[in-house]
Amino acid sequence: MSDENTQQEAVQQQFEIQKIYVKDASLEIPNAPVVFTEQWQGESNLQLGNASNQLTDELFEVVLTVTLTTSNAGKTAYLVEVKQAGIFTLKGFSREHMGAMLGAYCPNALFPYARETISTLVQKGGFPPVWLQPVNFDALYLQHLQAQQQQAGAASA
Repeated sequence: MSDENTQQEAVQQQFEIQKIYVKDASLEIPNAPVVFTEQWQGESNLQLGNASNQLTDELFEVVLTVTLTTSNAGKTAYLVEVKQAGIFTLKGFSREHMGAMLGAYCPNALFPYARETISTLVQKGGFPPVWLQPVNFDALYLQHLQAQQQQAGAASA
């Protein structure tokens, strides 16, 4: 019985957040100060990116890149980019589950921090507050997997 318990402990999944930090952040206001004199009707475009880096057998850095470009009257009002990073312990996950953890679960944990940083930068830049809506990283990860499978199918055909 104790050998069975030892084997179960060896394959037990473990997830821990070790550290969350801003790796890079920037705010560009290319049309300042003119942009502040115009009637405000901003239109925003949000882009997301995700990268991971294995630090040790069980330690991974995940970097979520969030880029928000907002235009007003056809001109770029501001461009804000945040690279929100985290160091995570991931242990006992299958290869398939590891991909989902790095591609969806960890970015989901990082997004609220990136959203707060973007909101703060935009307001400190003199613009109205921006409220980024929640993102379904699970759905984005599945779309990414499907795109990879289609590319692999097209390459082998």
